[in-house]
Amino acid sequence: MTPGGGAASRAIRSGHPSQPSGQSPDIRNEPGKGQTPAQASSQFRSILGPDGDGPGSVITQPSYFSDLHLDQIVTAVLAGHEEYDLKEFFWQPLHDLETIQYRHEIVRDLQQEEVLTTVGTFATGMRQVRQRLALADASHYARQRERWLLEAIAVYCETVRRFTVELTDLTLRSTGLRGLQIYLTHHIASDAFTALDAETGTLLAELAQVRYAVDIRGAHVRVSRCEDQSDLTAEVQATFARFREGEVKDYLTRFRSHADMNHVEAQILDLVARLYPETFARLRSFGVRHRDALDPTIVRFDREVQFYVAYLEHTVQLGPGLQFCLPDVSVGSKQVEVSDGFDLSLAAKLGAQGTTVVCSDFTLTGAERILVVTGPNQGGKTTFARMVGQVHHLGGLGLPIPARQARLQLPDRVFTHFEREESLQTLRGKFEDELVRIHEILDHATSDSILIMNESFGSTSLRDALLVGSEIVRQIISRDALCVFVTFVDELASLSEATVSLMSSVDPDDPVRRTYRIERKPADGLAYAAALADKYGLSYESLRRRIAR
Repeated sequence: MTPGGGAASRAIRSGHPSQPSGQSPDIRNEPGKGQTPAQASSQFRSILGPDGDGPGSVITQPSYFSDLHLDQIVTAVLAGHEEYDLKEFFWQPLHDLETIQYRHEIVRDLQQEEVLTTVGTFATGMRQVRQRLALADASHYARQRERWLLEAIAVYCETVRRFTVELTDLTLRSTGLRGLQIYLTHHIASDAFTALDAETGTLLAELAQVRYAVDIRGAHVRVSRCEDQSDLTAEVQATFARFREGEVKDYLTRFRSHADMNHVEAQILDLVARLYPETFARLRSFGVRHRDALDPTIVRFDREVQFYVAYLEHTVQLGPGLQFCLPDVSVGSKQVEVSDGFDLSLAAKLGAQGTTVVCSDFTLTGAERILVVTGPNQGGKTTFARMVGQVHHLGGLGLPIPARQARLQLPDRVFTHFEREESLQTLRGKFEDELVRIHEILDHATSDSILIMNESFGSTSLRDALLVGSEIVRQIISRDALCVFVTFVDELASLSEATVSLMSSVDPDDPVRRTYRIERKPADGLAYAAALADKYGLSYESLRRRIAR
């Protein structure tokens, strides 16, 4: 295993969205070379990946989510998008570069305002389709269910047709959206869709011609065709128009409109159906034949594209001061670099309070594998560790990460080792529990894994923490895995050439004040303690002077 990945490493180059390198050429949405539209359309299955498989068998939230505050990030991202049930898409990072590149291209397309607007209009139309289908399912009367289904399919046909035309007018670069456009073009030209669209329009026009009169006399209701009856409303308005002077109060009483009919309305409709038996027979036949008329691939796209839309909307809501980028992602290379990275969950929290998050940088080059972070308490060390874990998980999803620029390794797994409260179920002390958990992590960690260890072994003595921490660092180095190790043990920062010392910095003019920025420098845990002692008159010299008095 070569420290830098050597010839075995593979990578995709993405960079900042405003400088898209490695993009496909600017091509109007035409089938690929040597492919007919039918062949190209048959290849599109999912906007989440070229193979169309989507998320695998993972149906639970990863164990490291709460430690890295990724659960808070996903909750914030999906606010307003709950109807799509997207959590599982954020739970499963990718493990192949081809799918990440596929998603990067789609993100770049969606970052164009006109593309995002077009997708948003499509989503609005599909939401209306779902609402009408839900009303059909909830209806107690068959004729009303049939009409709601007809309305849903009418909106669906119009939405798909308009979306196809609008996509054709856009310049799309991503393989995914271009494949979708070709698929839609072929779909709306198919005999099945053309027949469905025509039948829907004909039936709606036929129902619009249904006119009837209701004669209510006490408890008796008579329904008849409305053919020669005049419009009394127009006659009354014409009679009294001569007496109208300026704007007058509107005394019209409006009928309350409910999604569901009552039993009286249902009986009246049954009588209307007797007057127009052919029309309502066609409506009933339409409902039976087209109950599952919506194309599964289009329905799937409607849901899956919200994975991108929800995340991009969330990044915009954080404000213009924070930068996001599509990272260069590699497999096998251990060269990692992040510029101006920040904790996404903290950024959202501080943004709501009107303040901004502090960004930090880090790099791993050559034989370097482990970032050992030391410094004063409440100085941003844990936030930094979470940021490292977040950017690797989000980068593994193929999404923009919270950083100005980044080069990342694609991990096979992310492990976290954060402090836990003692559990009565295990009957283990805190130190023993930490040892058991780190042993399990090391049993499963590989050279492609990333470990985030935060204040580990703080429950024991300095001597034991140094002894155990040193052995664990050696175990991580032997596996050639990447790690962030937040610790109070300064000696771990200089244990090997694989370790890099980082410190939470303080203001040079006021060493007591934390800057919350993590900088690359040798560990010096005594500097902050000495400054704090001087500030409160507790240094050795101060105490000697006070005692001498």
